[in-house]
Amino acid sequence: MLGYTLFATRWLQAPLYFGLVVVQGVYVYKFFNELWTLILRCVSGRATETYVMLSVLKLVDVVMIANLLIMVIVGGYETFVSRIDLTGHRDQPEWFSHVNPNVLKVKLATAIVGISSVHLLQMFVDVQHTAQHSLLWGTTIHMAFILSAAILAYMSGPMAAHADRGHAERPPAGPEPARPPQAEQNHGDQRHGKLEQDAPAATPALPRQPSPDADAETRIRAAGFPARKLLEDFDQQHPRGLDREVLARLGKAEFVTARRNVVLVGPPGTGKTHLAIGLGVRACRAGHRVLFATAAEWAARLSEARAAGRLDAELAALDDYPLLIVDEVGYTPIDAATAGLFFRLVAHRYERASLIVTSDRPLGRWDEVFGGACAPAMVDRLAHHAELVRLDGDSYRTRRATSAWAD
Repeated sequence: MLGYTLFATRWLQAPLYFGLVVVQGVYVYKFFNELWTLILRCVSGRATETYVMLSVLKLVDVVMIANLLIMVIVGGYETFVSRIDLTGHRDQPEWFSHVNPNVLKVKLATAIVGISSVHLLQMFVDVQHTAQHSLLWGTTIHMAFILSAAILAYMSGPMAAHADRGHAERPPAGPEPARPPQAEQNHGDQRHGKLEQDAPAATPALPRQPSPDADAETRIRAAGFPARKLLEDFDQQHPRGLDREVLARLGKAEFVTARRNVVLVGPPGTGKTHLAIGLGVRACRAGHRVLFATAAEWAARLSEARAAGRLDAELAALDDYPLLIVDEVGYTPIDAATAGLFFRLVAHRYERASLIVTSDRPLGRWDEVFGGACAPAMVDRLAHHAELVRLDGDSYRTRRATSAWAD
């Protein structure tokens, strides 16, 4: 009870942020007052070049301080008081899609450096009326701001990497009974073999990419791919009805930057998992963090978070991953409660981050998987900004087994 009471005291900060909203209004008044004065002096012919330059710098200074205020108000409230759910809002700013204390500190430090630069420039423009010690102290303080911002930016890298490792090491599903080393190896081999047969290597469909750097390799290992599958190794000779141009376009990973989704639909054995992993690897090489899990594993992870009362925190933590991959939707039955969790995941990431989903059923039949009113709403959000890829043909695994039997 004491813990909940202490946690509730965060609302004492809410009036402080609303007070800063009033300060925003003050700066709006200051901006237009300065602008009106500049216009009057220009019209009357009393505005010198130096005066115009100083006035413009003052206006820029006011705007930059207002930008700093809005980041403190919105970002601080979101970080320390309560979440602001802008899911699906068309005006959601880019920086707000991944607010966290590290990002906020770096953004604020950068804004302060910009404001300091404007102030220092004002001093040098009006150098004839600026004391030498003012220039010296202004330059020294500005350099201190730059050094502080550089240190914050440098420290945010290791902290983000530590968070990456924490998320990567966390199992997506519940606890699994321990296996003997040999059994564990056999289990991994079987799963790896399944993916290898899903879409084996053949004539390269796309040009080879250069070897990824160390950071990309770290992202690939942390993504949780069950095996490394490359788009270059995808066999397009097996009839699947896949447009080569679509595959090449998706392979640029621009859909992740645009926060669009990819839905891969087709019968078992047509290479959906191979494509999903291949696109995930491309996204890692493009600098994006990726997290892969099957639908059953995602269900277990979200159910565990809901049971612990931290579902909102879990969804917020997943915002650190620009791309999530949900494999094998529809292969196992999903109850109503779990369907609601998947809806929360899709709705939370709508126009905020990307999803790759693989399923053996077209979107129009997802009511067979999720049921109720949840399926249409989920499909609507998932498909609104999505590339729908249909893979046709028989199972490559079945065809290969039949061919081997005939031989």
